[in-house]
Amino acid sequence: MKFKKCACIETLFTELPWIDRFQAARDAGFAYVEFWSWTDKDLDQTASLAQKAGVGIGGFNGDAHFSLVDPAHKGRYIDFLKKSLAAAKKVGALGVTVHSNALGDGGIVVNHYADLSDAVKFCSMFDMLRDCVPLADEAGLTLNLEPLNITTDHAGNFLVHSRTAAEICRLIGSPRLKILFDIYHMQLNEGSLCDNLSACADQLGHIHVADAPGRHEPGTGEINYAHVFRHLEGLGYSGLVGYELFPKQNTAEAVKAIMAY
Repeated sequence: MKFKKCACIETLFTELPWIDRFQAARDAGFAYVEFWSWTDKDLDQTASLAQKAGVGIGGFNGDAHFSLVDPAHKGRYIDFLKKSLAAAKKVGALGVTVHSNALGDGGIVVNHYADLSDAVKFCSMFDMLRDCVPLADEAGLTLNLEPLNITTDHAGNFLVHSRTAAEICRLIGSPRLKILFDIYHMQLNEGSLCDNLSACADQLGHIHVADAPGRHEPGTGEINYAHVFRHLEGLGYSGLVGYELFPKQNTAEAVKAIMAY
């Protein structure tokens, strides 16, 4: 099984200075890197470091302080997304990740929007994403819509199921809008990983890997990653597999476990 491996250098290679993580990822066997925020990065330096190391940039978060589920955020959300897409083009990224709710430090959901009904939240997501897709198309980039777990890391997030994410992508019907299926998040929220991967196979744009519980490397938790990867291969998935995980001991040991698969 050969997938295009992508290292999240916000969580891997943290023993090294930021500028050394690109080359370290390449030396470890990753073809791509990804990270969380772009606003705190020197974009020219980022593009140069990736090019020098010979790694691609899978993407980063594109939504910052604004929420798809809040109709009042629409103008500001789209304005910020335009900047995110421009930043992605500047560094040569493949796309940007978007979420239902704005995330703060440590991934904390900034506003649970208990005052809004699920109907308003879903309709707001649909309306905004429908208007965001032409921007992604113009930029030649992909928007990856990510459901998050609400049991451990992101209490109050609205988008929690892969089926919902896949359905909204199908309704909008653009190849520029796909889902980011984070196996760790979906194991915590819904389980039945292979069945759910099959159900949204036509909408898979990016995969994230971490074991559960703990969010460490494969083999440290309950997920049978050998089976999951075989299933992904059988589905014909050919996108990136991003390792957004926190090493149980250190990056070197985590990379050994990653490459064993």
